[in-house]
Amino acid sequence: MINELDTVALLRDLPQFGLAKGDLGTAVHIYADGKAYEVEFMTLTGDTIGVVTLEAGEVRPITEREIAHARQVA
Repeated sequence: MINELDTVALLRDLPQFGLAKGDLGTAVHIYADGKAYEVEFMTLTGDTIGVVTLEAGEVRPITEREIAHARQVA
């Protein structure tokens, strides 16, 4: 289950937003009891890349045994 302000991982590339599978975002709003989420994606310095509405199957909660990875965005 994903709650507001949880960190989530993107499950597919979203090139129109400059986002790639595995990018991390923050769930800022939950729609229809978890059928969709408004997710904010930011750089490590806090600049917002995009706020995207995603269906439940496009993101997943992170787990305790994962490691973050940094990459450059355009």
